[in-house]
Amino acid sequence: MDGQINDGGAAFPQPRFDSSGERVGWNPGMSLRDYFAGQALVGLLLHPCDTRLVPLGPETTPRRAYEYADAMLAARKQPIA
Repeated sequence: MDGQINDGGAAFPQPRFDSSGERVGWNPGMSLRDYFAGQALVGLLLHPCDTRLVPLGPETTPRRAYEYADAMLAARKQPIA
């Protein structure tokens, strides 16, 4: 691997227009990885596990959310049984 993080590509791409209204490209919006991490973050904050075993705080919770996002991106590559 070349050290690049798989961001899953654009989650919500939107067309970009010039002043005359002609489409000139795409605004990629947030990455799929960021979207997945945000969704995981909501779950982690709403339903925290036993914080005596896995402390959740501003330093650790975002990192955990991205761990879930990376796992979801990896799962997308697996065939569905």
